Amino acid sequence: MATHPIGVHVGPGLTEENELVDGGPMARAAEMDADGVQVFLGDPQGWKAPVPRPDADALREGDVAVVVHAPYVLNVATTNNRIRIPSRKLLGQHAQAAAAVGALGLVVHGGHVLAGEDPAVGVDNWRKTFSRQAEAGGFPVPLLVENTAGGGNAMARDLDALARLWEGIGEFGAGFVLDTCHAWAAGWDLETAVDDVRAITGRIDVVHLNNSRDPAGSSRDRHAPLVGGEIPTEVLLAVARAADAAIVLETPGDAAAHAEEVAMLREALA
Repeated sequence: MATHPIGVHVGPGLTEENELVDGGPMARAAEMDADGVQVFLGDPQGWKAPVPRPDADALREGDVAVVVHAPYVLNVATTNNRIRIPSRKLLGQHAQAAAAVGALGLVVHGGHVLAGEDPAVGVDNWRKTFSRQAEAGGFPVPLLVENTAGGGNAMARDLDALARLWEGIGEFGAGFVLDTCHAWAAGWDLETAVDDVRAITGRIDVVHLNNSRDPAGSSRDRHAPLVGGEIPTEVLLAVARAADAAIVLETPGDAAAHAEEVAMLREALA
């Protein structure tokens, strides 16, 4: 197996004045002996463009892998112009900000269309997003679409929906993030999920390795620690081995708990 970073989602480590707090994400990675971090570069529930980070050079030039997560509010699939158009703009802004910190990629949820609408319209809106960006030179970092836990009109919840989405955007080199909690909540078979996804996308760039607090097929996105959730830990480890990709933990817990999870993963994947 190739060696891939094992990272943890951490807070931005910034004050409201955009000043670094206690060393920021790099210090958090050191606390947990992690090889990587995932961060938001702005308010995950807001529409403001990200501002340059004071530690951008350190993040870009350091030996800790950086993954950036786009705000949750983005939805480029929707037919609502008041959401779709600002979403495209903000997605481009976060991609530029992610490039400034040397990110491996920008994670973005697949979004959804409204009840009663044709999901094919959402796919076409995604295609237009990539196509317009390609005309401008493309995204400066890989755009990594993440599977989601619920929503009958979601672009990336079910495998058949994912296949429909990739028919529209696969040609643009879109990447993929496999979230194990989301897949479990959506009723996927985690024992075959890696092969199922690769048969559609041809790739898995990052694994959000999360356990779940709820039963399979619940449509609930509630993460649990790697040990003690509804998903057997060995199943999660098997997904990590099969995916052979960068790992990001979005599990609950403090730095000590995450350090234990990182150490367990490092040993299990050695």
